[in-house]
Formats: sequence, C-alpha cells, structure tokens
Amino acid sequence: MNFSPYFRNFLSFLFLFSLIFITVSCGKDEVIDDDNSNDEDEVIDEEIFELEENLMLDESRQFLNYVIPQTEYDLFLADRGDYTIVTEKVYEYFKDDFDFIFIFADEDVKPDGSPYGTNRSAKRDIDGLGGILYDETATYGSAGRLKSVLYLPLIRYLRSGPFLHEIAHHWANKGFIPSTVASHWGYSSAGGQLGGFDELVDLGNGSYLGKLNGNEGFGTVANGGNSIPYSNVELYLMGMIPESDLEVIYVAENPENAEGIGVFTADKITSYTPATLISQHGARSPSYANSQKAFKAITVIISTSPISDERKEMAISNLKNFVKQGEPSAEWGNSNNFWMATGGVGSFDVNINIENLK
Repeated sequence: MNFSPYFRNFLSFLFLFSLIFITVSCGKDEVIDDDNSNDEDEVIDEEIFELEENLMLDESRQFLNYVIPQTEYDLFLADRGDYTIVTEKVYEYFKDDFDFIFIFADEDVKPDGSPYGTNRSAKRDIDGLGGILYDETATYGSAGRLKSVLYLPLIRYLRSGPFLHEIAHHWANKGFIPSTVASHWGYSSAGGQLGGFDELVDLGNGSYLGKLNGNEGFGTVANGGNSIPYSNVELYLMGMIPESDLEVIYVAENPENAEGIGVFTADKITSYTPATLISQHGARSPSYANSQKAFKAITVIISTSPISDERKEMAISNLKNFVKQGEPSAEWGNSNNFWMATGGVGSFDVNINIENLK
C-alpha cells in the first residue's frame, strides 16, 4: 500500500523515536507508572494521519473522516448511497480486522427521505437464527470477516438510537418468529430493540393490550431508541445468553391496530416455546459457550468538507461512551450503551490502531 510521503515520514520518526526512548529509559533506575507508559499512543495522538487528501484518521484514533463529492453524499442522505465507496476505501488502507463498519453522515437534523438508520448484513454464518446463510463480504472489499455495514445520518444517534437497533438487525429478525412487520418483532412479546411488547393483557372479544416496561403501548418496529436494552430473544440470537434462558414468545395472528394506546385485535395468540423454536430452526451454532461477544468496528464519518472540531468532539465522546464497559457519562441520560444493553456481556472496540493498517 502506498501512503502519503507525510505519513511514511511520520512512521519513520515514530520508529526512531521509540528506539531512542527505549535506549534512554533502560539506563534509568525508576518505576514507570503503567497508566502513563503507553508512549506510542501519546506520540500518535499528536498528529492527524492523512491517509490521502480526502481521508483522515482523527488524532483520537476513534474514527476516519472521508470527504466525498456532494453528489455521492446526497445519495446517502436520500437512502441511495453506495456503501462500497466507503468500505472499499477502508480496505484500501486497512486490514480485514473489522466485524462492523459504521458510517455516519455529517448532519445536524435528519434530512427528509433519509432513514434513521440501516443495516446491510455482509454475511450470515450462524445457524439457528432463521433465514438463509450467505457470504457477500467480497462485495464490500472484505476477505471474509465483515458482518454488517451500518449507516446513520446523525452522529448523535450513537447515543439516542437507533444505533442499538441497527446492530441487532445483524442477527434478528430473519424469520425466527413470524411477524407481519418485516424484519421486526411486530405484535409479539419479543419486546426489545426491534419492537414488540413484554406484557400482554387480554381485553376479551379478540382485543388485546400490549405493554412495555409496565407502560401501555409498544412499537411494532422499534421501542424508545437506546433507552431500551436488548430483549431476551435478541440476547439469545446475539449469543449473549444460553438457550436455557430463552423464554416463551407470544405472537398475535392477523393483528390489526385498534382504538387506544397499545390496543390491537387478533384472531388468536400463538405461543412459541424455546423447544418449538429450536426444533424449527435448530440450535444456535455457535452456541452461547462459543459465540463471539467482543466485536471490532471501524467508524467512518462522511462529509463534503473536513468535519468541524465540534463534530469531532461529539463523535469521540459518543463513541467512547458507547463502547465503555460500564455506565456511560451523565449526558447520556437513560440511554444504554452496548455493554449495558447486553447485560454486561457484549463489548465493542472502535480504536483504530497502527497494526490495523496494511
């Protein structure tokens, strides 16, 4: 891979500096504080890597800023963007080290006609989730590791959602339970990021009331953004809980909205026990014991000119809070990060390291 002369010179400087530092340090009789010993990181953070004129690695090493022509940028905003112009650029400079590629546009307000978010799965290689298995990683430039490419028009959706929702789409709902709302939980007790309720009240005469977290009402497509953690079935499909923890799911047949918040009619309610679902789809493979729970992602912010310092700060803060293995900072309010949403089981790493470069 050919890097810019600036970048090659910087790497040469970094290597020389490291040798000098090691030589000097070895002659000193002192105790080094582990919290301050990562001198390579300190040096790297002093510079912005300009991989090419329109592709910059931020000094935080949390994301790339990819400046693209206005015409291509507008297509993303209109939900007609070519994701491969971003993914192929990533793989031009980076190894196939990422499970997810996150793409964000440089917008303050969601444009008319733009989705809140999308997930395009590059590969489905887990048995027992419903749906078919396939591998389209090469389409995006990956040699096989890439799972999904996510696109969201606003960076703040990292915090408010639907970021958790779009991540969940890699595993669900691909036919694991029947639904009248494609790819979502619809009128079912799967209540989580992809819609559904967690409590059902029979009102009689074929009418029902769906509740979520004790409140009347639910969404058939989504529920409350990042304020809602992943549900029982979502955690199972993601490999975050064992099949022994999977719960019965109740699904409404031929549901229709009715008057009143959370009220709907249905011909009947059908229950799907864990045994029924596993018999139908097979056991999840890899199982919980062997499932991947820690994921690596690379974040790309697309824009038509280099993003502002304010936008950089927003991205850095939200990315760090999202991947934190603990509660996010106070400005996140009641929003869950990935660790919280998975019950402290799942994790993400979004740091872009020197070893990830080709």
